[in-house]
Amino acid sequence: MSASTRLVSLLVFDEAEVLDVAGPYEVFSVAGRRHGLDPFKLRLVAEHHRAVTLRNGFQLMPHASLAQTPSTDILVVPGGFGTRREMHNPVILDWLGRVCRRAELILSVCTGALVLGKVGLLDGLQVTTHHGAYDLLREVAPRATLREGERFLDNGRVIVAAGVSAGIDASLHIVERLLGADLAEEAAAYMEYHWDHNEEGLRDEGI
Repeated sequence: MSASTRLVSLLVFDEAEVLDVAGPYEVFSVAGRRHGLDPFKLRLVAEHHRAVTLRNGFQLMPHASLAQTPSTDILVVPGGFGTRREMHNPVILDWLGRVCRRAELILSVCTGALVLGKVGLLDGLQVTTHHGAYDLLREVAPRATLREGERFLDNGRVIVAAGVSAGIDASLHIVERLLGADLAEEAAAYMEYHWDHNEEGLRDEGI
C-alpha cells in the first residue's frame, strides 16, 4: 500500500444490511481507478476470520479479524438488525474505541450509528439513522442532536448516513472531500448512480 493509499476497513457481522456494506465498498473500490490512481485499499473486518452471513442469507468471507486490524484510516460501520446485538458486544465496542481514536474518518450507515453511539462517539454531534430507529438512537446517544430526514450529516471526522442506500451518497461525499468533486462525480457516473449531494445536511466544519 502506497503512502497515498488510505486503508478503508468495513466492519461486517451477522445480520448486517447487505447494501450498507456493498454500497460503500463499491464506491471506494472504483474511485480514481480510471485515472490509474489507487487511493483506497478495502478490507472487510469481522470479529473472527470466518464466514459472515449478512441479511437475507448473503454470505461473505472477511479479509481479516479485529485482531488483525489494529488501525485504519477510514472506518465504515454498517447497520442492519445485527447492530442490536453488536451494540452490546464488548469485543466490538472495545475495538471500535481503540481504532476510532486514530482513524482519519468514521462513517456509520443506517443503524451503525447505534454502535457508534454506544461507545460515545456521537456525543455532541448531529446525527441521523434509518427512519425506523430514530427513537432507539435517541436512547443510545442522548447527547447527540438527531436530525430526522437528513440523507447524511458531516461532522468533520464522523459522518453519519441514513438508511441503506444513503451510505453510497455519504461515501461519494467522502471521496469528494479527499479526492475532489471530479473523481467523486466520475465514480457515481461509472456506477450509473444518481448521487444525492445533500448539501443542506452538511455542517460548515465538515465541508
